[in-house]
Amino acid sequence: MPLLCSRPLLFLNPARAFSSMTTSSVTPNPRLRGVVFDMDGTLTVPVIDFPAMYRAVLGEQEYLRIKSESPSGIDILHHIETWRPDKQKRAYEIIADFEKQGSDKLQIMPGASELCEFLNSKNIRRGLITRNLKDAVDIFHKRFGMSFSPAISREFRPYKPDPAPLLHICSIWNMEPDEVMMVGDSLKDDVACGKRAGAFACLLDETGRYDAPEYQNVEFKPDYKVSSLSELQPILEKNFNLTAERNSMVHN
Repeated sequence: MPLLCSRPLLFLNPARAFSSMTTSSVTPNPRLRGVVFDMDGTLTVPVIDFPAMYRAVLGEQEYLRIKSESPSGIDILHHIETWRPDKQKRAYEIIADFEKQGSDKLQIMPGASELCEFLNSKNIRRGLITRNLKDAVDIFHKRFGMSFSPAISREFRPYKPDPAPLLHICSIWNMEPDEVMMVGDSLKDDVACGKRAGAFACLLDETGRYDAPEYQNVEFKPDYKVSSLSELQPILEKNFNLTAERNSMVHN
């Protein structure tokens, strides 16, 4: 079965398929109590030129070599962790400069505000996990008046795609991972983080890039795929129990 086919969404995990109604019983929808978002390219419009950043950090030849070996994407942060300290320092400076340029042009992703209002109306907790710096998260919160708590940035180690940041949020929320959904625009970071943690995962793929053949056999596949955040609300309403306890609700 191919990884990604029809748009705008695709349910990919047979173990979580919901039984159709029979004369005897109906399989209840799983409960959803929290949604954790990626920031760059998910809550905000993608503005960082990642290929240019990778070339600046790695050099053209090394960039092309690593890209050929990792068609699903380059994990630049994990890659430079193996470098000597002075080389690491320069690499982080280059990355921070690209991120700063991105923060200056920050725009909210269409549908993000409406989705957050819907989650609020259902008392669903909202968190954030990004590989960007805390300064960028602070700018995002201040500029758009939106709050995600906890909001985990690159200062938290290990970072995505390790499941640790998502499991940390689940612990703070006192929730099981299978009561939480991870939403992001990266298969290798966001979807992998969510699935490794045991959570649901939704891939935001605005352009259909993940329909390409090289993504058909990746290890971690999303439960859902959308082309815009506005498509996520009906998915949640149809496939999940969104009833939260009033006495445990904490507004974000």
